[in-house]
Amino acid sequence: MPTLTPAAVDALQEQVRALAAERNAVILAHNYQLPEVQDVADLVGDSLGLSQAAAHTEADVIAFCGVHFMAETAAILSPEKTVLIPDLDAGCSLAASIDAAALAAWKAENPGAVVVSYVNTTAEVKALSDYCCTSGNARAVIEAVPADRDILFLPDMFLGAYLERVTGRKMKIWPGECHVHAGIRTDDVARVLDERPDADLLIHPECGCASQCMYAAAQDAALARRTHVFSTEGMVNHVARSSRRDFVVATETGILHRLTRESPDKRFYAMSERAVCRYMKMITLEKLRDGLRDMRHVVTVDDDVAARARGAITRMVEIV
Repeated sequence: MPTLTPAAVDALQEQVRALAAERNAVILAHNYQLPEVQDVADLVGDSLGLSQAAAHTEADVIAFCGVHFMAETAAILSPEKTVLIPDLDAGCSLAASIDAAALAAWKAENPGAVVVSYVNTTAEVKALSDYCCTSGNARAVIEAVPADRDILFLPDMFLGAYLERVTGRKMKIWPGECHVHAGIRTDDVARVLDERPDADLLIHPECGCASQCMYAAAQDAALARRTHVFSTEGMVNHVARSSRRDFVVATETGILHRLTRESPDKRFYAMSERAVCRYMKMITLEKLRDGLRDMRHVVTVDDDVAARARGAITRMVEIV
């Protein structure tokens, strides 16, 4: 797709804002969205923040600039609203790593276990779960499960391994991964440590390198002081508070735009320039405009599935 000129971006953003006002729509955008999409949104945030916003908005329409499971979550939390996604094909490799049939079989093999599903899952998987969580509140969710209960954690194996380390809870973990975060490896970390010796390292717990970085930091006090594992919203908050000027960011590169916009006096570097989610980047200003104009790509969830999933999602939203 050709790059838009600044004038074209401005014109499209004006059209989007006008249509949003006409439809009484709120535009929610994930931190990994294209810069021009983030800039036209009413709220930019991570999965937890956007889920909370979807649950409490008074708008008639939610235009969700993110991937499909996020729009589904909004539809479940706000069944009286119309939820739009600009591109129905904006999926998620992590959510696709487990389906309801596989989870049902796993539960049957582990009767009595508490199922904690990362929000990056389909509505049908959420409906079979006891809790959902995001990277921002996963630790709190795990710690809320009684110590005498087994936990089935799904679907991200790297987030699961990180949670075992920080909570001390042993869990059974589904072997799924995000293709973007899994591609950020320890050799990327080693290169960055050499290139940016004074930078803070901000690492998303879905990254393949997260547990290794935690282990390395435990052996090196200086490294520990500048190594931080955060959700994307945690990264934004840390940067705002920090006195450091340089930050290396291990997550999808879309977050760099928001970080730079909100902290323009600081410098941000991607741990891996390869960390680009093709699904997130499927959402464009043109598709957002067309969706609002035509009220197309409405995301709905079966009433029975939504009712069963709502409890697990509500627990996620309430635990912070």
